[in-house]
Amino acid sequence: MSTFENFPTTEGTTPVVAEPKKKGFRTALTAILVVALLGTWGYIIWDKNKTSETIQEKTTQLTAASTEKDELRKELDDATMRYDMIKTSSSNMEHSKDSVITKRDKEIADKQAKIQSILANGNATKAQLAEARSMIASLNTNIADYKTQIETLQGEKLVLTQQKEEVTQQRDMVQKNFDSATTVIKDKDNTIDIASTLHASNFSIIGINEKSNGKEKITTTAKRVDKLRIAFDIDENRVTPSGTKDLYVSITAPDGTPVAVEALGSGKFNTREGQEKLYTQKVNVDYTQGQHQTVSFDWKQNSKFETGDYKIEIYQNGFKIGEGVRTLKKGGLFS
Repeated sequence: MSTFENFPTTEGTTPVVAEPKKKGFRTALTAILVVALLGTWGYIIWDKNKTSETIQEKTTQLTAASTEKDELRKELDDATMRYDMIKTSSSNMEHSKDSVITKRDKEIADKQAKIQSILANGNATKAQLAEARSMIASLNTNIADYKTQIETLQGEKLVLTQQKEEVTQQRDMVQKNFDSATTVIKDKDNTIDIASTLHASNFSIIGINEKSNGKEKITTTAKRVDKLRIAFDIDENRVTPSGTKDLYVSITAPDGTPVAVEALGSGKFNTREGQEKLYTQKVNVDYTQGQHQTVSFDWKQNSKFETGDYKIEIYQNGFKIGEGVRTLKKGGLFS
């Protein structure tokens, strides 16, 4: 059996066995590079897709967060509007001193501020938005309670207003009855007062001439008259109570002027018509109810008496209760 062995020769021919090995190495290297390239491209494509998914997810999350914020803002605006309407409708109520209402106002204002702070945060987390939603729900509860309290206060105010009106009506009725009673009493007192006014009658007015020896002589000659003696009767009056009564004596001289000398006790008084009048002398009378009394007094002036009529008027309780006249004559040759 013969064998054939292929040995390289020394004659300079190219070995035929070495070329297939180089070609296989290149092929393998090329394949590796192609696989690596394909792998790189695949990674790039996968990474790009992953990034796109992440961006899309972030965008979705932002959109969702923005939408949730918008919803929360709307809910907050609705709650705020209801709250403002309640406050406006109750603005005429004087409940500022009510501690419960004041406390509720502060709680609502604090929650509104905190919710608005969260919604204004561009990087608010889901947990913070959830907190804001929870606070809005609590805020709505607070506003509902606030409305209930306001309505309760309004109801109480209505009841108090009605009670006040009833009390006012009762007061007005009592006042009206009181005024009527006062008017009746006043009219009765006025009637009694008028009825109790005294009346003077039977006037006696004489001129008195005083002699050096102390004796007195009646005269009608003006130049001889030193004083006037005035007397009159006070008629009985069963209404006038007993006690001291002030009588104002007003004397008018013949020339029509009132005789009034302040140094001799003259002064002024008011009549029932409201007229201010001069009086010559005030006489105090100790009057006894139901009795007839005589009053007498003298008037002596610091000047000469004139010729003519002297009118004497008596006033009491603002009314003129009587009058008399004395005429003084001019003296004759032998008077």
